[in-house]
Amino acid sequence: MSMVMGEPGFILLDETLHPIAFNPAAIQILAFPNKPERIKPVNVFLSDKIRSSLLNHHGKSDPEFVREYRSGSRRYLCRAFRLNCNLSARTGLAIAVLLERHMSGSESLEELAQQFDLTGRESETVSLLLEGLTSKEIANRMNISPNTVKAFLRLVMVKMDVSTRSGIVGKIVGPLP
Repeated sequence: MSMVMGEPGFILLDETLHPIAFNPAAIQILAFPNKPERIKPVNVFLSDKIRSSLLNHHGKSDPEFVREYRSGSRRYLCRAFRLNCNLSARTGLAIAVLLERHMSGSESLEELAQQFDLTGRESETVSLLLEGLTSKEIANRMNISPNTVKAFLRLVMVKMDVSTRSGIVGKIVGPLP
């Protein structure tokens, strides 16, 4: 299981790959470990970073972006969208670049455990629930009774403010598109 979390970085580029607009998260992601407020001038920094880190350099005429960008120990999914638009009376191709935090299931479960103050055993129960196991199967894996599993799940439901097992899963994987 993997999920995407955190505020995404967004950059809008003109046809020459120069930034037109961006959000603070994009600067934070691309500037790490430097502090974003120390980056001057931002447009030049972004242009350089896009060309050096976000573009695949395969000699193609059309720009092709990497699928994944690493910022420290964090991984970001990089998606580029081509837009046809009229920018300040210039007609051309523009590109929107989206950088979304990618987390493995274990990383997201740790973050979730902190957010909802889950104990280790409650987290373990949720992890097994996410694998699609029944209460009896979870109990066998954890060497506890099925009633204890149900008790853990009830505690998790209270902490997450949901009323069903699928509600727990829904909180973790987020809303469906």
